Amino acid sequence: MRRTAAAVAALALAVTALGTAATTATAAEGQGITACPTGWGSLDKNVSSTKYKPLTDARTGRHDCYDRIVFDVPGGGTGVGYRVGYVDALYQDGTGDLIPVSGGAILSIRLVAPSYDYETGTPTYPGRARQPLPGVDVSGYTTFRDTRFASSFEGETLMGLGVRARLPFRVQQLTDKVVIDVAHTW
Repeated sequence: MRRTAAAVAALALAVTALGTAATTATAAEGQGITACPTGWGSLDKNVSSTKYKPLTDARTGRHDCYDRIVFDVPGGGTGVGYRVGYVDALYQDGTGDLIPVSGGAILSIRLVAPSYDYETGTPTYPGRARQPLPGVDVSGYTTFRDTRFASSFEGETLMGLGVRARLPFRVQQLTDKVVIDVAHTW
């Protein structure tokens, strides 16, 4: 009799756990967000480099579990340096001016890739301080809320990415690209 009671109790507990998981998944889907475990975390991520190949383009994309921003750095291979992390506010290098970025959290993106040819000074990326990233529209994205160009100063380009909340993210280096994915959920 005790074994039967224990089995019934274990079965009831398992059904309750499954119901809770289904309710959580349904709630996330009801908000248009797919629950996807990533294991990425939200701590700063960085790689050092002194290649100084110029930034030429930025673009974004939407995926089921994350929003993505890609930075093109031709000639950078997989050795483009970066520092990516959450900040309380974004400030322009050189002047210290505050750059307003909309969203619940700000992801600071610093690439060791100037927006100009390092040898000639010729612009390679048309970013302007305080303005959204050229050609990048994040309206309708699940996680992204805003993009801002802060500065290109002493061989590094600083940008701000406004996101819905402080969410996990990853940084990947592909040939001539730096890719940043920000998860939709924890």
